[in-house]
Amino acid sequence: MFLPIFSFILGLVLLIWSAGRFVVGASALAKYCGLSSFLIGMIVVGFGTSAPELAVSLFAALGGSSELALGNAYGSNIGNIALILGFTAIIFPIVIPKSAIQMDIPLLLLATVVSFVLFLNKEVSRLDGVLLALLFAVIIGLQIWRGLLNKTENPENETASKNILSSLFWLVFGLGLLVGSSKLLVFGATEIAKALGVSDLLIGLTVVAIGTSLPELASSPIAAQKGDTALALGNIVGSNIFNSLMVIGVSSIICPMNVDSLILQRDLPVTAFLTLLLFLFGLHLKNEPQIGRVKGIFLFLFYIVYTVYLFCSA
Repeated sequence: MFLPIFSFILGLVLLIWSAGRFVVGASALAKYCGLSSFLIGMIVVGFGTSAPELAVSLFAALGGSSELALGNAYGSNIGNIALILGFTAIIFPIVIPKSAIQMDIPLLLLATVVSFVLFLNKEVSRLDGVLLALLFAVIIGLQIWRGLLNKTENPENETASKNILSSLFWLVFGLGLLVGSSKLLVFGATEIAKALGVSDLLIGLTVVAIGTSLPELASSPIAAQKGDTALALGNIVGSNIFNSLMVIGVSSIICPMNVDSLILQRDLPVTAFLTLLLFLFGLHLKNEPQIGRVKGIFLFLFYIVYTVYLFCSA
């Protein structure tokens, strides 16, 4: 038991440090390229911090554990909105960009609905995986096109080239350390959970999902602390789109998966509810839409209740 506990602690320490470096690099890159922080957060940070989910779900599917693979993806989505966004909003209220309400969150809702429809036959075939991956490619194309249209001139001076090299270094190095430290942490947490006799689906929805979402949990509050709440929100939205489409899509293309009925009856509806709630939070006609502390507390408590229910019903 010493090795899992040591891996957990070491992974946590490295995760927190690397998240700070990663966010610094991503924020600087956004400013240098003239792209919005939300878009960088969604594409670079969101997809980058979802690398652990892709690795875990892929290896779980190859190992014949569909429950762990799907539980990891949807558990991460639920944790991203309820736990991470809720926790971040409690400390630093998060402003919701208009573009997120008009396009990005609706696209996330679409990804969730498409997944639910494809899973109704209780399996994810290779064809389903291809469809999910294609939808992901379309969404990425839209985001890049929008980013190019809204690109602003870079105000940096002639020292910008040195700054961008530094930003790229911390972006790549920070991401690599984020993924590595997450794997350490997931290994430790999973071994401890298995020793307690917990099911694969429950491990995927809770221990592994939280572990693979730790890059988001570390980077989002740090981004908000630096005053870049758009980056924090983009991180969550991008990560959830990546999990719903790319993580499940690639995993099922390589190894088709069965869908547990509990995912259809409980976890996918919870994911859809939280995504819809996120959209409703942004519908403010008078004031600038934001996720304040009250909403953050609600999301955080919702996650605690959901997790307690999972363990009580196991």
